Amino acid sequence: MTTISLQPAMHQVGEYIALTKPRVIMLVVFCAFIGMLLAPSERASPGLIAAATLGITLVAAAAAALNCLIEQRIDSVMARTRARPLPRGALSGRDTLIWSGGLCLAGMVILYYGVNALTAWLTLVTFIGYALIYTVILKPLTPQNIVIGGLAGAMPPVLGWAAMTGEVSGQAWLLALIIYVWTPPHFWSLALYRSREYAAAGVPMLPVTHGAKFTRLHIFLYTWLLTAVTLMPFAIRMSGWLYLAPTLVLDGIFLAHAWLLWRNYSDRLARQTFRYSIFYLSALFSFLLIDHYL
Repeated sequence: MTTISLQPAMHQVGEYIALTKPRVIMLVVFCAFIGMLLAPSERASPGLIAAATLGITLVAAAAAALNCLIEQRIDSVMARTRARPLPRGALSGRDTLIWSGGLCLAGMVILYYGVNALTAWLTLVTFIGYALIYTVILKPLTPQNIVIGGLAGAMPPVLGWAAMTGEVSGQAWLLALIIYVWTPPHFWSLALYRSREYAAAGVPMLPVTHGAKFTRLHIFLYTWLLTAVTLMPFAIRMSGWLYLAPTLVLDGIFLAHAWLLWRNYSDRLARQTFRYSIFYLSALFSFLLIDHYL
């Protein structure tokens, strides 16, 4: 009987967790963790890393929940998002706002008092940049929303670095630059095979406003730019051959995907490119970490 009575409560908990976009948050936290582990700091300790990870996770989850609240009309139109809690009516806007505010407050308290003030303020700026500036202003107004608003999504390694050192160096910003340049080919690959949904939702993504061919060319060009940027850690001696060799392979595969996407498009290939881009970023940072410690 006890198990049965707990089921509705556990289901409700699951709805609140779904609002935080767990798969996206995992990538955010992973990138922040990379920044923590690469930062040269004598202050780093398991306790500090745990506090920074928890605080960044909570604020990122708050931003994701607020994004769901603001975009619930768009989410109700698109096939990949209409099963989220708000379009289904599983949670109310008031519930979501309270949940987001509570997560953000808890995360900020942990970061400010348990980590350092710089990390707390940078994380808050990132929250505002993603949940408000990108979601409210950029996304509905310009097809360059991903390019302009990409800085907020590129911040996790900077947050991790600041958490360990109390400052932000050029190497931390280089990690952010990699994510920033990676974002357009990553997201436009998704937008290509979801372009009809974006058009129906009234979102001016690049394939909607400028067409698929234009978007595919820009994915290819941005992938070349990404390749150049990912060589910079080796060029400035932030990393060695254990990073460079696999990165060249990863870049080559990404370029092949982008080339085929440009010259011989299919929705299937766009999906493959989108999925590969996620693997690519995770593998790239993993090799950077392996190179750093070995």
